[in-house]
Amino acid sequence: MPSITKPLIPLLPLARNELGLTLQDYQGGMSTLCAGCGHDSITAALIEVFWQLSLPPHLIAKLSGIGCSSKTPAYFVSRAHGFNSVHGRMATIATGASAANRELLLVGVSGDGDSLSIGLGNLAHAIRRNVKMVYLIENNGVYGLTKGQFSASADVGSRSRRGVANLLQPLDPILLGLSLGATFLARGFSGDKGQLIPILKAAVAHRGFALVDVISPCVQFNDHEGSTKSYRYMRDHELREIEADFIAEHEEIVGSLARGRATEVTMHDGGTVRFRAVPDGYDPRDRGQVESYLRERTGHGEIVTGLLYVDESSQDMHELAGTPEAALSELPFSSLCPGAAELDHIQESFR
Repeated sequence: MPSITKPLIPLLPLARNELGLTLQDYQGGMSTLCAGCGHDSITAALIEVFWQLSLPPHLIAKLSGIGCSSKTPAYFVSRAHGFNSVHGRMATIATGASAANRELLLVGVSGDGDSLSIGLGNLAHAIRRNVKMVYLIENNGVYGLTKGQFSASADVGSRSRRGVANLLQPLDPILLGLSLGATFLARGFSGDKGQLIPILKAAVAHRGFALVDVISPCVQFNDHEGSTKSYRYMRDHELREIEADFIAEHEEIVGSLARGRATEVTMHDGGTVRFRAVPDGYDPRDRGQVESYLRERTGHGEIVTGLLYVDESSQDMHELAGTPEAALSELPFSSLCPGAAELDHIQESFR
């Protein structure tokens, strides 16, 4: 179902960025997600980031797969390019788009089901190739579009709304990224826009694949007592320490994460979630130290947020492949297809 266009009702003159564009110019259609969905808070953060960075809308390409998360690109930068792929294949489409036009800012929005189940192999190879893109996982631990089954990120013992406990080990996208050699890994919480915006700015600036795992509670199917992806659990177990305001049911929960301690945050159902930010002295360039720290804090039942790992010395896909500086989409046909004789010469080099 297509989104409804947002009406423009400027009550005051809108501020403009370096391109002369207002925040309104980076918005999209009206959201059809559930009221209070964390995904809409992520959308708001993206809009703010693109506006503050003065990114030209025509140089942004939005990509998605299937699921609640994959509706998100319809809600920001309506004048950008967009492609909604099939389930789990967004990373592959993004790789092709990057190969054709390296000048585009690729923003892939996926979910824990779309990325960690059917799309896991595609995600792994996008990380391996270090495709220059921002890859957002809107992580809620369930398949919200199909009524709340556990996803691959659901923790052992986490309970569904019907009270059934998950028995399978979860896939952690951050630890997965570390093991695959990812060059940028961060985790945020949809309820903390103050932390999420600088994370997204860093992801946009990164030269390579920037994976941002955002815990984004599903208010319909996974925001109850016993869930480890609820607003309550996140406020209770984060490791940036969260100081949370009380938010009425199905309204956006907003808070900011303090450094150095875990803080409990009250959720819609009265439960709490613990967050923690990385401590002072944390080195996001030491892959081994990062993995050890994450496993240690996970063992204490805490969810670490912030910029967790970054490697700016690595080469992206185009640097590794030695492609031209100009986008392939801008090159003349004569350069892209040099003729049969040259192709025969290339073939000979492989024999």
